[in-house]
Amino acid sequence: MSEDRLIGARWRKSSSSGDGGCVEVAYADGVIGVRDTKANGAGPVLLFTEREWVAFLAGAQQGEFELKSLAG
Repeated sequence: MSEDRLIGARWRKSSSSGDGGCVEVAYADGVIGVRDTKANGAGPVLLFTEREWVAFLAGAQQGEFELKSLAG
C-alpha cells in the first residue's frame, strides 16, 4: 500500500482528543491512514486496509486494547 493513495483525503481528529496525544485518521481509495497530529502532516502514516480497520475497531469496542489489558 502506498501513502500516495491518501493525497487529498480529509484528515479527522477525535473531538475528545486533548493536548499532546492526538492522532488523525483519513480514508480514501479503500485505505485508512493514521498519523500523529504533532508532525503537521509531515510524519509517518500507518496504513490499514478496510478489513484491518474493522477488526481493530471491533477489538477496541470490546475493550481488547485497554491499557490494563495490554499490560497484563
